[in-house]
Amino acid sequence: QVQFVESGGGLVQPGGSLRLSCAASGMFYAMGWYRQAPGKQRELVATSGGGSTNYGDSVKGRFTISRDYPKNTVYLQMNNLKPEDTAVYYCAGQVLSGRFSWGQGTQVTVSS
Repeated sequence: QVQFVESGGGLVQPGGSLRLSCAASGMFYAMGWYRQAPGKQRELVATSGGGSTNYGDSVKGRFTISRDYPKNTVYLQMNNLKPEDTAVYYCAGQVLSGRFSWGQGTQVTVSS
């Protein structure tokens, strides 16, 4: 069973920055981040795979995803954070068949 080690979440003031990291014990075609706020559905933040990246509309221009393929690690640099970015952020890995594996999540809270 694949395991994920997520880190980098925490409390930050509006306008601040955080960097999330996720190291996987296996290899994936695509890796990325999703988030879920209280009372809301899980939504796409950013993914990277097959030579392309994809961002949710609400984070475009503020968040940047990157991967270290030899280390099976994905990063999410989050700048200009807003209170509406508050959520649990989940690392995800996807294989070519389409099956997802999920990390346990890390809390990001944006508040003054």
